[in-house]
Amino acid sequence: MASDVPLRSARLPSQQQVIELLGAEFERAGYEIEDVLVQEAAKPPRIVVVADGDHGVDLDAAAVLARSAAELLDQLDDDSPPYVLEVTSPGVDRPLVSDRHFRRARGRVVEMTLSDGSQVTGRLGELGSSSVALVVADGGRGKYAVREVPRDTITKAVVQVEFSPPNRRELELAGQPEKEAEA
Repeated sequence: MASDVPLRSARLPSQQQVIELLGAEFERAGYEIEDVLVQEAAKPPRIVVVADGDHGVDLDAAAVLARSAAELLDQLDDDSPPYVLEVTSPGVDRPLVSDRHFRRARGRVVEMTLSDGSQVTGRLGELGSSSVALVVADGGRGKYAVREVPRDTITKAVVQVEFSPPNRRELELAGQPEKEAEA
C-alpha cells in the first residue's frame, strides 16, 4: 500500500536525515522504517519511506503515516521546489532477512532457497534461536510435517502470494491460533 504527498525542498534530505526525523513518530504509531529511498533525479523528485508493522501497513495507515511524515519534513525547509513523499509497505516480494521479518510472516507460505541450492516451500512456523519451523506437505493428500530449517542454511526466503484459504491443519502446525486463521 502506498500514499503519496507532494512536498517542497530546496535539496532533498538524506536517507539518514529522513530516518532520524521520522523514526520516533513511526514507532509511536506502531511501525518501523524498513528503508528510505531518496530519488533526487526522479521527475518529480521523490522520497520513498518503506514502513512495516506487526500487522502490515494498510492504505489507511500509509495515509496517516504520510501526513505525519509530510508535517515533519515540511519543517526542514519551506522555500523549495516540489517533491513527492511516498509511504509504502515492503511488498510481498521483499526477502525475509531479520528475525522480525520471519516473525511477521509466521503462518504465511514462504519459498526458501538453501545454501546447497535446493528450494523448499511451506508455511512458516515458529522462529527459534537458530532455526525456523516450516510446515511442508508430507507425501499424501492433506498430510503435513514440520521441518526445522537451520537459519544459517537459508540464503533467501520470500513470502508467496496465496489465492485460496490456508488449510487449518497447516495453520495449527505453524502455531497459528484459530482466530488468526480466520482473519
